[in-house]
Amino acid sequence: MSLSEKRHVSSETCETDLDGVSELMDLLRMDLDPDGEQRKAEGGDAPCSSKNVLRKQRHWERQLAAKKSKRKEEKQRRRLNRAQESGGDMDAAQFSKRVMKAITKERLAEARSTGRKLCVDLSMTDCMSDKEISRLAGQLRRLYGSNKKATRPFHLFLTDLREDSRLYRECVRMNDGFLGYAMEITEESCLDLFPSETVVYLTPDAQEALQTVDADTVYVLGGLVDESIQKKLSLSRAAELSVRTARLPVDEYMVKKNNAKNFHSKILAVNQVFDILLMFSETGSWTQALQTWFPAGKGYVISPENSARFPVEEQ
Repeated sequence: MSLSEKRHVSSETCETDLDGVSELMDLLRMDLDPDGEQRKAEGGDAPCSSKNVLRKQRHWERQLAAKKSKRKEEKQRRRLNRAQESGGDMDAAQFSKRVMKAITKERLAEARSTGRKLCVDLSMTDCMSDKEISRLAGQLRRLYGSNKKATRPFHLFLTDLREDSRLYRECVRMNDGFLGYAMEITEESCLDLFPSETVVYLTPDAQEALQTVDADTVYVLGGLVDESIQKKLSLSRAAELSVRTARLPVDEYMVKKNNAKNFHSKILAVNQVFDILLMFSETGSWTQALQTWFPAGKGYVISPENSARFPVEEQ
């Protein structure tokens, strides 16, 4: 191949890297026969020129298709957001998984900027067995899954989680994508991150019932699975931190229900407490939140006076 031919081929190759606008102009400059077929270029470079033109055309068509798909997704996203903001019931099935994933990502990103804050205190894992560690890792996965599905997700923090800890390794092993979760994972404690006067530690042993969930308060859940049922561990941790405490308003909205084992417990898994907080935050109803997410096996049901305000479904 002569030097001039090499330069010509090099020039043709460079043209394939032009942006969509230049390629569109190239397409508009094509000289077409009346029957719609491109005239064959004269000379030995005709096959190469033809391939370059087809390659440009396919690239341009892919760009147009991608832009059209993006516009459609943005339109669907706006429709879903408008429907949810107005309280409408929009069937998520009509939206593509890609759109729903993009909406979830946007909400979680917004929560990390303006969302209500919730920490899971993982400082008590050293006294837990390997089995309890695995159970806690599963609870953290379910907690994150609930937050992803929420219309108004929390800004989540996993505090006191060391990279060399058993729990960290178990979370990485059990939970796909754990290191990519849209939450803060830190070795610092909640008091390293927030002023103590803004922190409320949720524990079933607290005297004061939680009344509401507000944006100015940082809520802390004790990340603990204790099959030996050691008493008041989370309350002791809160006292160690010198922060306020509160409990879910179980006594105010629920009553004990007779059962064969005469079993009644207010101790919940960390993801169960979070689900109750999440629903209350979205509905403003403790009755609805507790009825929906307080496990029936714990031996409590909504009290009759509260059932009148929110009908209880048949169990």
